[in-house]
Parts: sequence; structure tokens; C-alpha cells
Amino acid sequence: MGAANQAERADGRMRLTVLGGFLGSGKTTWLRHQLHVGLYEDALVIVNEAAETAVDDVLLAQSSKLAVLAGGCACCTARTELVRLLRTICDERTRTSSRGERLARIVLETSGLADPGPIVAAIQSDPVLVNHIVVHEIIVVVDALHALAQLRADLLGRRQIESADHLVIAKVDAVETAGLARLITTLSVLNPGAGLSGAVKGTPLELPTAATIEPESLPRLDRETEQPLLFPTKLRIDGPIDWITFGVWLSALLHARGDDVVRVKGVARTPAGRLLLQSVRKVVQSPEILPEQEDDDDREDNTIVVIGRGYRAEDLQRSLARFAGASQGSRD
Repeated sequence: MGAANQAERADGRMRLTVLGGFLGSGKTTWLRHQLHVGLYEDALVIVNEAAETAVDDVLLAQSSKLAVLAGGCACCTARTELVRLLRTICDERTRTSSRGERLARIVLETSGLADPGPIVAAIQSDPVLVNHIVVHEIIVVVDALHALAQLRADLLGRRQIESADHLVIAKVDAVETAGLARLITTLSVLNPGAGLSGAVKGTPLELPTAATIEPESLPRLDRETEQPLLFPTKLRIDGPIDWITFGVWLSALLHARGDDVVRVKGVARTPAGRLLLQSVRKVVQSPEILPEQEDDDDREDNTIVVIGRGYRAEDLQRSLARFAGASQGSRD
């Protein structure tokens, strides 16, 4: 695949892959695997996160070229910043074109709250970018475990799927064959023209036949009937807190507000090392030990991003601080 990646388009424009998907769908896990096997070895990877503090860039250290766009979704609040970043990349590529091999590929991993459609429109309507970048493909990762529930309730999930050139169903090992087949037929109805494949932790896995399975009956959604908008909350853990303490707090939060909290992701420094902490809706994933950073830059450590609706951000921070303080006091 390396040779194909390195081949530049005949018109000289860079190819852009937009990687989208709902919160917790497995975009970063899928992209990590593609980087590992060399699919995007020559690409500049741009990570967009809705929260001001990025997390996914820590997980994509395999990329030799990495840029971060944090603090808003590239489809709306951070669209101007995305255009500015892409223009800067184009300018740098033009200036250095005589020094060696030119950048030929960009991968944009969008926020889980982003609609790929406006991103593509922003690039195609910009008089500079349209001459330097062509949108090569839109890949949307779909969570096999939660997708049908998301599609019933969230208009954004449907828009993401409808915009895709290719749909990757992740976590296919986590659901029964009948449920997976129903998801496949539902996706085929929402976007009959998209390619479809399965994956487990980024590794391709064959999908079952679903020709005889009826699709999910999805209710009509519009701006009036859709749930309140999701928003990110950045929580800072001040002082020592271990994984057990945080895990108990997170479990209590999901028990009380599990329908409102869609995604939790962050990095905590513990005696066991730097732990990646994640949950998708009510499912808490096992913590993953991350390697130490060579530059010892721990600005992202002890920062947790919670994405959800129906609560106040300050209440979450107060709850975590109170819980951590009580836990600390019980050990003194």
C-alpha cells in the first residue's frame, strides 16, 4: 500500500480522507491500526476534538506528521480554524516543494460531534483549498454495539452515515449475528451507495450475510423532536487520585446519568502509569496503559473530557472534586 499512498495525483492536489463517526464509535482505534500497518504512512494526520484539551493525539503517536485542532467541531465552531490550518499546510507545501517529496495525503479525524458534509463544503468552496486539496473519501466508523440506539435518537448519527463513501462497522465481535445483520441492512437503507466492511480494533473482519433481515424502523427526527445538543466538559483532576477512586465515581455517574453521558475519555497519571480511561454510554472500557512521552510533556494528563447533555458542567467538576476529596480523607 505504501507505493500507492506515495503516488501523487496527476493534477498535483493533495488527497483528503475525512474520518468520521459518532462519539465512541472507534475512529481512533481504527486509525491507529491503519497507521500500524502503513496505510497512511505518508499522510499528515489532523485530529479534531470538540473539547479544548485533545486526547486522541496522544494515541496516534505512530503518525510521523500530526496536527491538532481542538476546542470545537471542524464542521461548525472550528470550521474557520480548519480552513486556516489547511491553508497553512498548502502554503508550506508550496514553499518546500523543491526540497524533496511533497505531501500527498491528509487524514482528518473529526470530532464525534461533527457532520462531515459541512467540512467538505467548506473545502470545496474555498478559492485556495479547492486548488490544492481534493476530498478523496469520507470514511465513517459505526459502533456495532450502540449504533441502532444512536440512530433512533440522534439526527447527527444519521447525517454522518448518509455522507459516507465507506462505512466501517467496528466492534463487530461485541454483538450477536442477528443484531449485526439488522444494523447492516439499516445502514444499507440509510446509505445504499456506501461500501461496507467490518473491523475489530481496526483489524478487518468479514461481515455476515444480511439480505433477508429487515432494517430497523427508525422514527422521524427533526430539530424539534431531536434531543438537546451534546456538549463537551473538560474535568481537571487536581491532586492524587487513583484509578479505583475515579472508576467508582464514573460508575456512579453512569448509573445516575447514563442516558445523558454519551462519552468519557481522558488520561490519568496513576502509580501504575499513564492510564487511558474511556466509556461509551454505560459501558466502561478497561484502562489502557500508555507509554511515557519522550518530552515528558504531561499537560494532557489528569484531564478527562465528558460529552453529554442534560446537566451542568460545573456540577460534574464539583461532584468529582467532592468524591476525590472524600476518598483522600478516608485514606488519611
